[in-house]
Amino acid sequence: MTHRRKNHGPSERPRRNRFGRALGRPGKAPGIEPHELPGLARGDAPVTVTCVDYCPEQARVERVDDVRSFLATHRPEWSSVRWIDVVGVGDPTLLRALAEKYELHPLAVEDVVNRGQRPKAEDYPASAEHPGRLFVVVRLVDRVDGNLSTEQVSLFLGRDTVLSFRARGPEPFVPIVQRIETPNSRLRRSDASFLLYCLIDAVVDHSFPLLEEVSDGLEELEEAVFQDQAGRDAPQRLHRMNRELMVLRRVTWPMRDLLDNLHREHHECLSDTTRTYLRDVHDHVVRILDLLETYRELASNLVEMHMVSASNRLGDIVKTLTIISTIFVPLTFLAGVYGMNMPIPENEHAWTYPAFWMVSVGIAGALLYWFRRRDWL
Repeated sequence: MTHRRKNHGPSERPRRNRFGRALGRPGKAPGIEPHELPGLARGDAPVTVTCVDYCPEQARVERVDDVRSFLATHRPEWSSVRWIDVVGVGDPTLLRALAEKYELHPLAVEDVVNRGQRPKAEDYPASAEHPGRLFVVVRLVDRVDGNLSTEQVSLFLGRDTVLSFRARGPEPFVPIVQRIETPNSRLRRSDASFLLYCLIDAVVDHSFPLLEEVSDGLEELEEAVFQDQAGRDAPQRLHRMNRELMVLRRVTWPMRDLLDNLHREHHECLSDTTRTYLRDVHDHVVRILDLLETYRELASNLVEMHMVSASNRLGDIVKTLTIISTIFVPLTFLAGVYGMNMPIPENEHAWTYPAFWMVSVGIAGALLYWFRRRDWL
């Protein structure tokens, strides 16, 4: 019996992420178990792990080099909250160690690996297999090489533990570490869910400087368009700003639903005090959405104004060319008459030659005067 090898066309090949895991294959079991992680391809980007332990009296920030020995030791007795921040998600062995240590749900682990999730919050209640965890996905917008890009930030909240996974660092979490290191700060006196609020708030507030950059660019373009000095690159600049506004809106819009969910629904790991603070983050998101709508309308108006200005300039050019052509029509007629094969008048009458030029100049002057009276010049 002959077995024929099935060839997959380009459209049939499964898409792969940076780990090499196929995405969207029909019939595949959902989730990723910890023992499946080592089979994924390792990424090229370096991975750094930072552990922050703190309580009202003290705090300690340390970089973790040997993750397995670190996870094998117990946290200090004085530590009331532990935050493990992982920058770079290209090490499946590290992810497996953390997933096994903190018993992360396979569905949440799959969302950490496949970094294309929209902002969301998923509650995994405590069960016989896994402890209760709140899993939150937010997207951080940042400018990379002059262009806006988004990256996924995955957050796990336990009773006294917070895990964060992101592709790049260190911003915008540096101020949070500084607040933890500040004695008697509110963050140090609060529980782990308050740290989750601070991380989400930092990601949301990171969009405000980007909005200010877009606002400054729009104001500069608006002034240039009004003064008719926008330049030929104005459409490209407006298109780039519109794309940036779309990126910000695509990231910010689902954040409103996420925060509504966190504020209204009950989560066993989320304290009532933290839910109160999450209302403030929700207000920030609403404000960003309002600014985005305002800037999008302004950008659309600038596009229309630039098109009208360009059309007016083209009309002025056509009008000038039309006036010049109109002036030369009678002159061309007279020159055509002189070009005919016929006796030339000045051969018999010397005054006819200067008379011809006087008539030509008079016609051109009369036309120019008439155009000026009609405000066409």
